[in-house]
Amino acid sequence: MSKSGINVPPGIPAFSLDDVKSAAGKMKDENDEVVLKSQIYAGGRGLGKFTNGLQGGVHICSVNKALELAKKMLNQTLVTKQTGPAGKPVNTLYVAKKMKLKREMYFAILLDRKTAGPIMIGCSEGGTSIEDLAEKFPEKIIKIPVDIRTGITDEQAMKMAKGLAVTGDLNKAAEQIKNLYKLFAKSDCTMVEVNPLAEDAKGNLVAADAKLGFDDNAAYRQKEIFAMKDESQIDPREVAASKYDLNYIGLDGNIGCMVNGAGLAMATMDIIKLHGAAPANFLDVGGNASEQQVVEAFKILTSDPQVKAILVNIFGGIMKCDVIANGIVSAAKQVGVKVPLVVRLEGTNVEAGKKILKNSDVSIIPADDLDDAATKAVAALSN
Repeated sequence: MSKSGINVPPGIPAFSLDDVKSAAGKMKDENDEVVLKSQIYAGGRGLGKFTNGLQGGVHICSVNKALELAKKMLNQTLVTKQTGPAGKPVNTLYVAKKMKLKREMYFAILLDRKTAGPIMIGCSEGGTSIEDLAEKFPEKIIKIPVDIRTGITDEQAMKMAKGLAVTGDLNKAAEQIKNLYKLFAKSDCTMVEVNPLAEDAKGNLVAADAKLGFDDNAAYRQKEIFAMKDESQIDPREVAASKYDLNYIGLDGNIGCMVNGAGLAMATMDIIKLHGAAPANFLDVGGNASEQQVVEAFKILTSDPQVKAILVNIFGGIMKCDVIANGIVSAAKQVGVKVPLVVRLEGTNVEAGKKILKNSDVSIIPADDLDDAATKAVAALSN
């Protein structure tokens, strides 16, 4: 953000206690105070709690106490409203200079389905979640869609600066808004959320805290950004899935799902819920999955101790059902599936696919349609 001309609090990332000691000495203010911020892939850090009992993932402290506090934060697990009960490991602390901020606002740039492009959202109040702000101050929320072909205009930047009720130089504020948009565009962001976007004593806008999301499809041209990705912050099953171009999201249920196509995956999860159970995951193998991808998908599903049954729901369009059936049988043999396996096939070469499943020596529960598959998967849990 700093490289893009955005005002940010000076700070240094610390990966060890020695780093903290060195950074605290450089970042201390006139009162010998610094800010220690836990760096995790989740919000709500300030109100979070470490599993060792320390309250809060962000602390203002004296330089003398920075090391003692860092020992309770660095390489510990922080639980917030967004991490789930397992929490996230704090491998890095951001040691920042304490800023004198006179007011806080909210600013974000997101991708908007309705306008099919970026939209800027601002609020002259800040420091808490946008959901809370929208509930308390709906009249203060300002939304400005941006044409992605032409980019942000001077008029739009000034309109946002005025909507934020900036008390300092409006032209400088508008320039910061434009810099934030330029960062969003050039870095292939899916989200730039600055909360709070604050004013310092001189009325300058400062991105006091921010959260950025990036388009995975742009990883090939954003190598520097994606090189900073901390895989310890991500579900290891998601990491494994991404290596084989599988889309995986872990959930809390006990029926593992393997489906081709995001829409079919959503429908499969819904019908499992309709029949009284819950999906253990969202796993989309895509429209042209290879046998190796199917094998890896089974490995991910069977590695989850929550999974007590597996439902495979494949529609053979581009993929042929007989090819998928061979992949399922091969994968089940390689991995050694020890839970009930329900398979529903439909589409191209479906009869040949069903024959392969029937003649295999793998224990497979065939299903005629999606409702039948969900019914049998849920029933398998009690069996």
